[in-house]
Amino acid sequence: MSQMPQLSACPSCEEPLESGDRFCGACGYDLSAVPERPQDNPTITMNGSVPAQGAPAGEYPGPPSAPPVGAAWPAPGPGGAGAPEAVHLPTDLPGTDSGGSALPPDTPPPPSAPPATAAGVRFDRPRQPDRAAVSPEIYQTQPDEYLLQAPDPRVSAEPAAEAAGTGGKVCVACRAGRVDDDGYCENCGHAQPRERDHMEQESGPVAAVSDRGLRHHRNEDAFAIGTTALPDGSPASVAIVCDGVSSATRPDDASAAASKAAGETLLAALPRGTHPQQAMHDAILAASRAVNSLAAEPATALEQAPHQNAPACTIVGAVVTSGLLIVGWVGDSRAYWVPVDRSAPPARLTEDDSWAAQMVAAGLMNEAEAYADERAHAITGWLGADAYELEPHTAAFKPDRPGVVVVCTDGLWNYAEAAEEMARVVPLDAATQPLHSARVLVGHALDGGGHDNVTVALVPFPAVPQGAGSA
Repeated sequence: MSQMPQLSACPSCEEPLESGDRFCGACGYDLSAVPERPQDNPTITMNGSVPAQGAPAGEYPGPPSAPPVGAAWPAPGPGGAGAPEAVHLPTDLPGTDSGGSALPPDTPPPPSAPPATAAGVRFDRPRQPDRAAVSPEIYQTQPDEYLLQAPDPRVSAEPAAEAAGTGGKVCVACRAGRVDDDGYCENCGHAQPRERDHMEQESGPVAAVSDRGLRHHRNEDAFAIGTTALPDGSPASVAIVCDGVSSATRPDDASAAASKAAGETLLAALPRGTHPQQAMHDAILAASRAVNSLAAEPATALEQAPHQNAPACTIVGAVVTSGLLIVGWVGDSRAYWVPVDRSAPPARLTEDDSWAAQMVAAGLMNEAEAYADERAHAITGWLGADAYELEPHTAAFKPDRPGVVVVCTDGLWNYAEAAEEMARVVPLDAATQPLHSARVLVGHALDGGGHDNVTVALVPFPAVPQGAGSA
């Protein structure tokens, strides 16, 4: 049987006690409930000193006179002791948590007054060491959650749903605020990623990917893809890729308008029986009219902004049927043919409207010399109100084997210029996995430096029936 500890004051009300008292005379506290003082010998490490094993309770050896070999020992304090002077005492600094908030008081709040929970925070139930010793009523009333610095999806879901319900976008950072018209969150101020920074689309067997790249502040490329059927029911696939001219005004608007107009024109003309080559020619004319119309808008009217030039872009497109491959272009965006059987030669299907191409065509330079010149990428043909004259280029091919058509901007072909180079970087399963392969090609350009916007569309040949997609 353990002996009752000798206490000088009541641990409950702190009133003085007489020797041998079993109950406090002031509050009636049962002094026998106080446990005995443990006769253990805890190990405490401070500045490298460890109590000797078996030393009596409360007796610890002094610090060593010399530091252990290889250990840096602080300079002695003013009193000459081996332990250094404390930089701060526990009472010098108020206690704070890792977020800088003041620690709660030592005495927990009474069960009847649980702290109010804060909005937008995540909580977790603390682990109780001895649940059997606590009454169920306390668990029903005590706060069962810790305050953590993380959004609570239960709380943030409501404003997010409200923002979505009003037709607005929800912030990708806090998931609670509505995104204003300038692209910033009204709650946390976070700038939102722009939709055109990275775009992917798959339409049946056709796929396209566009990326801003690593150097440009916006994506000035655009694309349009789709599938349809000819009057005889045979399938047809369409891909249009446009590259905004960066030196022109609103190049991103120009490429978007051109790709949309050309794609819609092709998908409307082919089912009517228009020959695919004629449909491609008409689509380029429609794209040109769409870009020209941007120059007449007040935002670019010369009388309001005389320093601005007309929006402009390049265009390249492909139409694939069961036995015919049509390409059309203006500018320096390109189309390549890559056969499924890589033992067969690949080919470049377009000729650039550029200074370098003109030098080669005139016999003044070979291709290597021309494209090494700093003027190589100066284009001589484009869509826009200030173009000298519009000359849509179209060509028709009848491949004798299956393959894939690569339709791309110079953001890709700058890193795989020759047809053989392009064929090496196109995945072997591009005809059956076009979206994955388009991602691989965009990744190739980004790995090479990503100096420009990069856009690529992949169209398998022959055309696959509508509704078929990546295997």
